[in-house]
Amino acid sequence: MAIGVLALLGFQLVDSAFIARLGTAPLAAQSFTFPLSFLIIGIQVGLGIAIAALISRALGAGEGARARRLGSLVLAAGALVIALLAVVLWAVQAPVFRLLGADGATLALIRGYWAPQLLAAWLGAALYFGYSLFRAHGDTRLPGKMMVVTSLVNLVLDPLLIFGVGPWEGLGLPGAAWATVMAFAVGLAVLGRRLLATDWLAREGLGAELRASARPFAGIAGPAMISQLMPPLAAMLAISVVAGLGEASVAAWGLASRLETLSLMVVLAMTMSLPPWLGRCYGAGDWDQVHRLMRLALRVVLVWQLALGLLMALAAPWVALALSGNPEVRDDLATLIRFLLPSYAALGICMIVVSAGNALGWPLRAMLMSGARLFLFYLPCLWIGARLGGLVGLAAGAAVGNLLAGLAAWQVLRRILASPRRRAATATP
Repeated sequence: MAIGVLALLGFQLVDSAFIARLGTAPLAAQSFTFPLSFLIIGIQVGLGIAIAALISRALGAGEGARARRLGSLVLAAGALVIALLAVVLWAVQAPVFRLLGADGATLALIRGYWAPQLLAAWLGAALYFGYSLFRAHGDTRLPGKMMVVTSLVNLVLDPLLIFGVGPWEGLGLPGAAWATVMAFAVGLAVLGRRLLATDWLAREGLGAELRASARPFAGIAGPAMISQLMPPLAAMLAISVVAGLGEASVAAWGLASRLETLSLMVVLAMTMSLPPWLGRCYGAGDWDQVHRLMRLALRVVLVWQLALGLLMALAAPWVALALSGNPEVRDDLATLIRFLLPSYAALGICMIVVSAGNALGWPLRAMLMSGARLFLFYLPCLWIGARLGGLVGLAAGAAVGNLLAGLAAWQVLRRILASPRRRAATATP
């Protein structure tokens, strides 16, 4: 899954890199679509979390028939929800993009790109739901491999469809979206073939299962979707604080944000692969195994992220030099790396706890923990630091916010994991 996540991150970078060669206007047009794309991804990930949680719990409880019914329902319902959302986003594109600041020329570029991009988003969501089903059944290898395969297909098709080859003219900006459509279509074809070879789906009893499982599914998916939509909002608020420090600081912050995603690759992979294990243990009532898995996961995150963060902090001047040629941006980026990268050990702990919450039956607490991390710890500390110490204060404040969030998540996890044992001890004669 870590390799797959890295490939998926490269997917976005490759698209932007090729589009940048078309000029500033196409790149700006693509950038205007990011907020709506994040909306689709947030809903998609929230639904995927609910899929993995419910099916893994059913499997852990020995309810194989129910797991098959759930598999069929969530694939169909998830694809339908994203399709309806795509239709709505197509219908409201003009007023929404004008509200975001797009002018007439940019809207014309977006119009040719947005339809294939929405199709790509729907195919990508269907593919992600399939990945969630495989992960719920304990297979993380195929989703990881398919992430790599679709990224490679996209890498090959991007220059061909954007710029053309030989006498055939490229499609320009829409070519990037069509390359993604074809890459996801290849992934769906492979995944669908593998899925048909399993016995993970059912055709009978779906209506009764829908009535029985709609409420618990919504109880997990709703908070999970809200949790996924919080980070983009927090990112917009954070960049507004950074903007007060100057253009160089904004550029450095953007580069540091990309480093954050890459440095958290292992944590992101664990947030995908750990919940199905925990869901099975939850369904089977095996809390001892839950304790062992969580201790191992938190130990790996703490050691890996702290070691990586300290190494990056020591190498900050050279990392900044590799990423930016502007001396002012380079100095600001080095400062951000020194403070932020080591603090991602605490951030990783918080992310693991939030991810585990959806599998262990407390999605609302997981959502509140995610909200507290961003709006109670991270953003206030970042704002106070920027007001008191400029960029250095901002970097230190963000690091302190991450540290406080990690400590709070650890305390919440300890209390929650202790409660099943206390109940078991009370019930034991």
